Amino acid sequence: MNKPIFRFSKEHVFLALLTLILFLATVFDKKSPALVFSDICFFLNYLMVALLINYVYIPRFFYPKKYAQFIIALVLTLGLALYTEEFILEKIFFADSRGKTFLGVIPTLFDILPVISIFVGFKLGWDAQVKQSEVEKLNTRMAESQLAFLQSQINPHFLFNNLNNLYAHTLENSPKTPEIILELSGLLRYMLYDCKEYWVPLEKEVEYLTNFVRLQELQMEGKGTVDFTISGDFYNKKVAPLLFVVFVENSFKHSLSSMTEKISIAIDLKVIENKLFFSCKNNYSKQANTEQLSQGIGLENVQTRLELLYPKAHTLDINSTENEYQVDLILDLNAAKK
Repeated sequence: MNKPIFRFSKEHVFLALLTLILFLATVFDKKSPALVFSDICFFLNYLMVALLINYVYIPRFFYPKKYAQFIIALVLTLGLALYTEEFILEKIFFADSRGKTFLGVIPTLFDILPVISIFVGFKLGWDAQVKQSEVEKLNTRMAESQLAFLQSQINPHFLFNNLNNLYAHTLENSPKTPEIILELSGLLRYMLYDCKEYWVPLEKEVEYLTNFVRLQELQMEGKGTVDFTISGDFYNKKVAPLLFVVFVENSFKHSLSSMTEKISIAIDLKVIENKLFFSCKNNYSKQANTEQLSQGIGLENVQTRLELLYPKAHTLDINSTENEYQVDLILDLNAAKK
């Protein structure tokens, strides 16, 4: 089935309304309100010039930056319009009173230019609005692609760290290995099936984080203490998935890699009205390389996701001292409604 050569769009509807308004404004005379055929002919002359400029010269010359060709075509078309009105239309309709000298071109030019300028201004403004809309859609698609890529990085990063820990427990024939595998399986199920969207129910994310902390505690084997507190109303709220786990994972990783005892990790998650407050604090040995604490794929990933998903709706502070590392994150949960 052949597609129609021409289809009406919103632009054509608005152009038709603009044409009607300009026609009435141009030809309407309070003293003689009757519609005159000559006025229709004169206005059609203006309209043909405007359509030629809008839909031929602008896309072919102006937008491709062929300004010389555009100016030449514009001048020739305006000259043709002036000639048509002065020496054809006026000789037909006003043979006795107009169209006798070339001096009449100047007032005619001042009649034509305002009407054509309005039509051309409409076209340029409409195209600018369409282009802006296309840019916004492109930016949205780029952001969606970037988010999908960032989220796809989380699973391999998570598996890499936890499989290394599981391997170590397996070598030691740790009795906790089956329980660790079971907890890891539950976490992966959530990551693979529940985290496909930009937003997940907050209570599910809290449940996931609780299970993750339990898994990490199993691997600590009594080397320290973990204080995990949750408060507030988490129901009927949504949040971006897998944001907090990156900070929690880093706290365990850096503490365990630099200390063999007296590890202290404090995690606090609370909701007050529509604000979520997350804090994660851990100690580490002074011999650890503190410069690496704020680096890595995981942290860069979550910081980028925060910028994309919570623009101007989050506050992230990362601070470290000689033996303590702390992350404070505040989220405006209203951002998940957009």
